[in-house]
Amino acid sequence: MLQFIVASSKKYIFDKKMFKTMKNKIAFIVAVIFLSSCVSLKQYNDSQEKMKKSIAENEQLKKEKIDLEAVNSGLADKNKQLESKLKSVEKELDDAKYSVKIQKERVVATEKEIADLQRQLDVLNSGSSTEIENLLKELNETREDLNIREDKLREAEKELESRNAKLIELQQILARKDEAVKDLKNKVMNALTGFNNKGLTVHEKNGKVYVSLDEKLLFKTGKWDVDPNGQKALKELSKVLAQNPDINIMVEGHTDNVPMRGSGEVKDNWDLSVMRATAVTKILMAGNDIDPVRIIAAGRSEYLPLSAEQTAEGRQMNRRTEIILTPNIDELLKIIEMN
Repeated sequence: MLQFIVASSKKYIFDKKMFKTMKNKIAFIVAVIFLSSCVSLKQYNDSQEKMKKSIAENEQLKKEKIDLEAVNSGLADKNKQLESKLKSVEKELDDAKYSVKIQKERVVATEKEIADLQRQLDVLNSGSSTEIENLLKELNETREDLNIREDKLREAEKELESRNAKLIELQQILARKDEAVKDLKNKVMNALTGFNNKGLTVHEKNGKVYVSLDEKLLFKTGKWDVDPNGQKALKELSKVLAQNPDINIMVEGHTDNVPMRGSGEVKDNWDLSVMRATAVTKILMAGNDIDPVRIIAAGRSEYLPLSAEQTAEGRQMNRRTEIILTPNIDELLKIIEMN
């Protein structure tokens, strides 16, 4: 076909009559373009199919991102419920203690009344039978009232003990949770010691451990393939996570606010943050026994910045991947539901 194009071109070059009008020149150029395009038609069709497939996968990732954000929001609501329930239990315990104190004071006062009546009875023992009967009746009524108050006091003490036991159980579970967070933080820091001052930080906040990795440690600008050095850090962290099955994992991708306008799989900052979070998640799960149910990958785009400064340093700080580690609070939630 190419030989035909060359032969045709030579023929038209030497035939001056074919180029007398602009119409003939345009017809010649269209014929050449049409013949040359036949060579790459199959490649063009293949590219179109790949593009359609990439668009479908991107839409699926966006849907999964929305679902994961809903799960994360649900966990935050449950945590708030837990804190509110704990405050409520502490208030009820204080109220119960105050009620027991009042009941005890009433019992003491009643016992004093009985003692006074008994003294009066002794004084009047030689008096008339009517007076004695009245005093005995009053004494019996007072004793019955005392018995009723003592029964109420015992019930209040039992309720107080029950509430106190539940409060102690909640406090013990919270203490274990805090201890688990501190222990996890130490394990993570020890595992990643070699990456300190290389774009990796570990800190604790709100009962969670945050492992923050700068873009320069993991990715090239605008890319989502993890660099070898970053892969090494993630694999070390993965070993720790595999040894702590009660820890839930959230991988968040963050970008700066400089708009990204791509034309392939990644078209904007949302896509880039999702792709980076997914790439990190896959490395964490590769080769280790980590239950996929424990881990969530989410893209945050530019909307949770660490720095509001519109400088190169501020934008670099915002381009990061955060791995958020949270102890499982199912045990606490069960106690709340039971009450």
